[in-house]
Amino acid sequence: MRLPEALKAWGGEAFAATLKRELLAHADQLPLHEAMAHGSHVADTAPDLTIQTVEDTGDALRIRAGIFFASIIAGCSCADDPTPVDEIREYCEVDIRLDKGTGEASVRLTDDY
Repeated sequence: MRLPEALKAWGGEAFAATLKRELLAHADQLPLHEAMAHGSHVADTAPDLTIQTVEDTGDALRIRAGIFFASIIAGCSCADDPTPVDEIREYCEVDIRLDKGTGEASVRLTDDY
C-alpha cells in the first residue's frame, strides 16, 4: 500500500489525521482477518484506527496503531437460519513501516494486544 499524503504531512499537525484517513482508505489491505479472535468474517462496518506511536528511523517511519473493527459469525444463510447476524467488536495492533523515500507502507500484526 502507498501512503503518499501521510508522508507529505509528516512533521505537521495534520500528519495523524492524514495517516488515519489514508490507512482507512486501504482498510481492505489491513490484516483484520488474521486478527479476528471471535468472529468468522470481518464485518462491512468501517474500522476505527488510533495512532499510538510514531518513530522516525531516518529512512522510514515506524508507526504503532490500534484498530477497532467488527466481525460476525456467519450462519448458513438459509431462509430459516435462526442465527442473528450480530457484530462482535474486535481489536488488534499493527506495526507499520512507511518508507520515506517511496511512500510504500508495510503492515504487520503485533503480538502485544
